[in-house]
Order: sequence, then structure tokens, then C-alpha cells
Amino acid sequence: MQDQYKELIKSLAKECNSVEDIQDKIKDLFKDTLQEIFEAEIESHLGYEKHDAVGDNTGNSRNGYTKKTVKTTHGKTEVKIPRDRNGSFEPQIVKKHERTLNGIEEQIVYMYSKGMSTRDIEDHLQHIYGIDVSPTMVSKVTDKILPMISEWQSRPLDPVYPIVYLDAIHFKVKVDSRIINKAAYTVLGINTAGIKDILGIWIGESESASFWLGVCTDLKSRGVEDILIACKDGLSGFSEAIEASFPKTNIQLCVIHQIRNSVKYIGYKERKQVVDDLKSIYKAINLDEAQEAFDSFKQTWGDRHPVVIKSWEKNWIELTAFFNYPLEIRRIIYTTNSVESYHRQLRKVTKTKTSYPTDESLRKMIYLATMNIIKTWTKPVPGWSECLAQLTILHEGRLKKVSDQ
Repeated sequence: MQDQYKELIKSLAKECNSVEDIQDKIKDLFKDTLQEIFEAEIESHLGYEKHDAVGDNTGNSRNGYTKKTVKTTHGKTEVKIPRDRNGSFEPQIVKKHERTLNGIEEQIVYMYSKGMSTRDIEDHLQHIYGIDVSPTMVSKVTDKILPMISEWQSRPLDPVYPIVYLDAIHFKVKVDSRIINKAAYTVLGINTAGIKDILGIWIGESESASFWLGVCTDLKSRGVEDILIACKDGLSGFSEAIEASFPKTNIQLCVIHQIRNSVKYIGYKERKQVVDDLKSIYKAINLDEAQEAFDSFKQTWGDRHPVVIKSWEKNWIELTAFFNYPLEIRRIIYTTNSVESYHRQLRKVTKTKTSYPTDESLRKMIYLATMNIIKTWTKPVPGWSECLAQLTILHEGRLKKVSDQ
């Protein structure tokens, strides 16, 4: 077989004088191979070879061919689809009404997942393969993943997640001829093995207690019974929803987000000193020392920046929840950096898109990018063994339901 293969290559090489000649020969070989597959398929369907007497009086037989042009990675190829008299034969490699082979569809989905626009995909396939694809075709191909998205978004989850992070990333979406801002609200969970996973993504215009209650209800319906620690940005209404759905959960407001929001009200000349003083609060050894640092901060800046003081006082309990934990756990819960890092990776994919025509197009892009990102999440977060041991002690009995499974 290997010798025959070499002889075929030598024979083809003698007939080729350019790269274009080679491509044409490959296209012809591909077409011939495809045709042979069709013949094998109808032979298998009928149960006898062409012109074989076994087929006499079987009630079904070959009935000529139907010409069809299909788009492949080698360009457009005209093939002949065999027919049977009963009309029951359907080829599997190129099914009825299909005009492309799986290779093209896979490339379209891959390029879409990398943030390429419909126009970019169209130009790429035309330039490389000489294939014409329309925006409608790209949309139809990528629409095939919508059932996969629904299945992923409703998949069963673990009963307990030691830590979850919540944040939002914003995009522009066209709605009724207007471009509006919409948020993709992300829930990133760390399971008991220390592996990160995106538990779900919800697209909406505004957040509220009722919105987050719906998210929490969704998580519970998918099997989540308990969350030990929920780390969040300043998400409106989330605290009320988590308390109603998971009353034992400790809520940690992202300290870094709080500092960023605080410096918005500080002039440039004072900003560095204010930030240094705020750092002394969250870098304190314990809660008592943090309280002393905050009292000192109020004495220094209270008169000039009362809005900042009021915000810290309002959020004090959630800002200081991490002081209830050892240093190893504090390092991974005082900020929502884990989910922000995920969002930064999404931005690398979506940065070329100024807006999305529908929620579905945005959802497809986020899903495909997410699937590529989570493939890399195969190792536990650093120091997870120590963190899990400490969480097991501090939250006695709440991780037991996982270990019993």
C-alpha cells in the first residue's frame, strides 16, 4: 500500500509544474475520493454491488445521479449524488440540503471563536480556498452551537463550591435599531479540587435583587446546595439575593474595586497618599488592626473626602470578611482578580467587535471563547491543599456532602 502511495505521488509530480497544478490535482483526488464514498454508501444502503444480480427483484435499485456543488477546503467541487428508486437513500458525508463539508463549518466556528468578524471570515475563505460564504451562512453555521450553549448553561453542578466569584463585563448590542450597553454577568466557581470553572453567564441590561435571585435560583436548580464564600464587585442587589438563597454564605466585597471607586473622588496630588493609607487597612494583620487603620484614615481624610469615608463605612462588613480566614485564603478572596482575568481573556477575543447584532451573537462569541479558555484550567489554584484543609475546619460539616459522594 505504501509503495502504491509513493508511485501515485511520483506520477502526480510529473504532471505538476506549479503550486496551482498541485492544488488542482489535490482537488481532483478529493473529488474522486468523495465520489467513491458516495458509491460505497449507496452500495451499503442497497445491500449489493452495482450490476450484481443479487439486486434483482429486491424492490429497490440505483436510479442515476443528481449533480451537486459543495464547498470544501479545496474550493467548490461538483459531485454526483447517487439516487435510488425508492428515494430512501441519503448520503452521510454530505447530507441532503447541505452545501458544505464539515471541515468548512469547523473552520467557520473556529474563526468565529477567535473573534473574527463575519466579513473577515468571508474574506479569509475566499482568499485561501476560493470559497464564497455569506454572512447568512456564517450565522447559520454558528447557530448550530446554540443547543450546545443551552445544554452547557443548564448542566448539573457540584453540590458545594468553596469559593465563587461574581463580576460583569459589558458589551454593545443592537436592540430595535439602537445600540445599547448590555452586561454579561459571570459566575466563576472554584470546586473542592481547586479547579476553576465558569458556572454560568447571564446577559442582561441591569442588575437588581430580583435579577440575582434568578441567578441563584438557577444555580440551586442545577444542584448547588451551598457556597462557602462569594466574592463580588459592587453588584447591586446581589447581597440580598445570596442571603435569601444561600444564607450561610460569607460575602466578600472586592477590596481592589473599592479602592478604585474611592480614588475617583480624589485629586491627582492626593491620590498616592490616599491609596497608601487605604492599603494599610486591607493589609492589616487582623480586623482590630484594620479598624484602627480605618479610624486613622478617617481622622486624616474625613473632612476632605466624606464620600469615600461613607462608602467604606457602608460596606465595612463585606469589605473585611476576609479577616475571618487565614492568610492563604485571604489572598484568593479579598479580590475578584480570578474572574477579572477571565474577562481580560474575553476582551482579547472580542476587542475587534464594536457591537453585536443580537444577544444570541454575543452569547455565541462568549461561549466559544469560554470553551477555549477553560481548556487551560486544569490545575488547582496555588496553595489549594492548605486552603481546603482550613475551610474544612472553619466550615465544619459543610464540605462533608462532597466527600461522601
